[in-house]
Amino acid sequence: MTTLAQILADREPVCGGFQTRIPADWMQGRTSYGGLSSALALQAALLAEPDLPPLRSAQIAFIGPLAGEVRVTALKLRRGRNAAFLQADVASEAGLGLRAIFVFMRDQASRVDLQAPVVAHRPPPPDTKLWSGPQGFFASNMEFFDLKLPELGPAELLRWGRLKAREGLDPVVHLLTMGDALPPAPIRLLGMGAPISSLSWQINLLTPEPATTDGWWLLAAKADHARGGVASQAMRLWNADGVLVAEGTQSVALFG
Repeated sequence: MTTLAQILADREPVCGGFQTRIPADWMQGRTSYGGLSSALALQAALLAEPDLPPLRSAQIAFIGPLAGEVRVTALKLRRGRNAAFLQADVASEAGLGLRAIFVFMRDQASRVDLQAPVVAHRPPPPDTKLWSGPQGFFASNMEFFDLKLPELGPAELLRWGRLKAREGLDPVVHLLTMGDALPPAPIRLLGMGAPISSLSWQINLLTPEPATTDGWWLLAAKADHARGGVASQAMRLWNADGVLVAEGTQSVALFG
């Protein structure tokens, strides 16, 4: 198993970013796991601009397949008094595979203070039987525990997940890596193994310093509309204390 920390440590500097290799055990089909390629893009952005404020939002387009050697570059689009916008690209021999826009912004004084309620779910106890993906698939680097609640909708997933090896990672890089770990929720309507692909992903961070306990994140995805081979899903991510840490949306292509 190749850890994310090893992938980042093995990077070689190039003009505007770095070059690294996506191992076979971080693939999903013929392309890199989207959470990994997004995390590589974020790492390039963090290296491109010094003293960035906290990450607040990421807008990610999954343009094409990524495999093997990849070149990850980033550039500053604009940096104002409060916010910074950076673009990051991940490309391989097949061409551009991912483009991301990252928005960094520090806390601002505001009279508004609205917080989502804390959920009651907590991570599985230490003696719980967990599951991982098969070897040669990105999920083999993770551990999961499904919450099979009767109130879940027909295209809704709720699952605890964590990286097996997470030491030495930037907390936000860790979060972004896990944020796309669920399969698209419409897969419940098609069946596991059905051809399905994420097109774009937006994730908004709700805290400047995301943190959890023992690496656990509660991941949720729910699709309310799927027609003509395209679905839209809402996504949420809580920490081990049940505090909502991130929200997002994703556009998904359905080939079946």
